[in-house]
Amino acid sequence: MQHEIGNRTYIVAQVEPLDVDGVRTTEVGTALWLLGFLGLLPFWGTLQDSGRTWWLWTCLAGFGLGLCGLEYCRRRRKERAAQQGRRRA
Repeated sequence: MQHEIGNRTYIVAQVEPLDVDGVRTTEVGTALWLLGFLGLLPFWGTLQDSGRTWWLWTCLAGFGLGLCGLEYCRRRRKERAAQQGRRRA
């Protein structure tokens, strides 16, 4: 398929979109934020002396937001599976 926009021509490949629900990506990201928090925890004193305790709290916030995102992605995956089941029936 070709699209002409202005004086340019773009060729678009005929490929199926990936069926990605984002759960695995969110799990990995959340786990990395937790590992960052746990990795920085032994250096609490050093972080406090240098005024960088915000690094620790940023990791904790990233982990918490990742948990919220993980729940969202899981619910979305469950709803998409239910919609596909209703379409097939």
